[in-house]
Amino acid sequence: MNNDIAGSLLKSLGGKENIRAMEHCSTRLRIVVDDNNLVDPKAIKKVEKVAGYFFQFGQHQIVIGTGLVNEIYSILKNMVGETDDNAKSAAYDDLNVFQKSLRALADVFVPLIPVLVATGLFMGLRGFAQQLGMTFSSDLLVMSQMITDTVFIFLPALVVWSAFNRFGGTPVIGIVLGLMLIAPMLPNAWDVASGNAEALTFGIFKVQGFQGTIIPALIVGIFGSYVERWIKSWMPSVVALVFTPFLTIIIAVFAGLLVIGPVFNVVEHGVMISADAIINLPFGLGGAIFGGIQQVLTVTGLHHSLMVVELDFLSSIKGVNPLNAFITASMAGQAGAAIAYTMTIKDKKEKALKYSSIIPCFFGITEPLLFGVTLTNSKVFISGIIGGAIAGTFAAITHIAPAVMGVTFLPAIPAYLGHGLGMYLAMIVIGMGSAMIFTKILVRPNTNR
Repeated sequence: MNNDIAGSLLKSLGGKENIRAMEHCSTRLRIVVDDNNLVDPKAIKKVEKVAGYFFQFGQHQIVIGTGLVNEIYSILKNMVGETDDNAKSAAYDDLNVFQKSLRALADVFVPLIPVLVATGLFMGLRGFAQQLGMTFSSDLLVMSQMITDTVFIFLPALVVWSAFNRFGGTPVIGIVLGLMLIAPMLPNAWDVASGNAEALTFGIFKVQGFQGTIIPALIVGIFGSYVERWIKSWMPSVVALVFTPFLTIIIAVFAGLLVIGPVFNVVEHGVMISADAIINLPFGLGGAIFGGIQQVLTVTGLHHSLMVVELDFLSSIKGVNPLNAFITASMAGQAGAAIAYTMTIKDKKEKALKYSSIIPCFFGITEPLLFGVTLTNSKVFISGIIGGAIAGTFAAITHIAPAVMGVTFLPAIPAYLGHGLGMYLAMIVIGMGSAMIFTKILVRPNTNR
């Protein structure tokens, strides 16, 4: 049966000669072809076990589901043979400038998510223990703060490292450069902002540390990696080991401290003021906006742009991320709409397939649900948006915000321990329930199934 599925997919993709590269994630095949005109999307959607299909960022993405996607990929790999590139790099060549920028942004920040998740979950567990009345000795409290605070203290350095890694620089040079930007010898950015310290003065330039910054660190990392590549292009190999890192660090650190830092601190400040202004709109309207549109952004791939704002919130003095609740609110709305719609389907095989597409949503993976269920009927998708907006309004009014990013829905529950877990669960129920009600109102029963 799986061989038949793989064979049908291969035929719909234009045959094995048309396959340029392919890979898979937890639920989707990601395939790049030489000629997109040979691909038949309608035929792909009709293949058994396919829960959805979409073309995004140069990749034909076929939603199959957890577990089965691994088996289908292995069969396709045997049918096609070796390909020259992986799908990510092959697809990157066909993207426009804006799409490349979004993909690069994701490539820089996604590697940081695991440590941010681990730190945030531990912070939630500690807060929950304190709410239960548990007291920590001063030594134990310091140890727990070491676990929860280290990542955020050195976050700018991690961003520089990841940018170097992504843009072809030497990672160890990136991490050293990043650490220099937050060196304890420099006036701490928080102390300067509070008036407890003064920035260093070099003529017209004011120099301070990069503590709590994301965008300046990102730009320094990108700039530094290109500087290193430029130096490598002309540096004699006999002295490259010494002078390439020396010149890279000297040029990048001074450019960062004197120019990039001050300029992009202003940019970052503007971004955060705008985000705060939206979130703090009266009557929870900011939550309604984020809760309503976040999954729309996911469909277009623009949701990666929110990672910069999330990281900025986490690295701020408050150290919490209100966008995390809004993202889950948006997911809850789509999940509720998908469940209500699937319940109206009479065909047992199709109903089972759609339910299998819904399940990953509860673990933070929404593409199977979106492209396999809600986007197949615009009124269902709109019902999900309404449910997400209502849940987002509730989250904004109740000020739910954990110290975590990158983990949502059920896996995020531990992060809300000590950060309004009851309100978080209530928000999910509200989002799903209201979306189900609107789906029942807007969508006619699927009687012809």
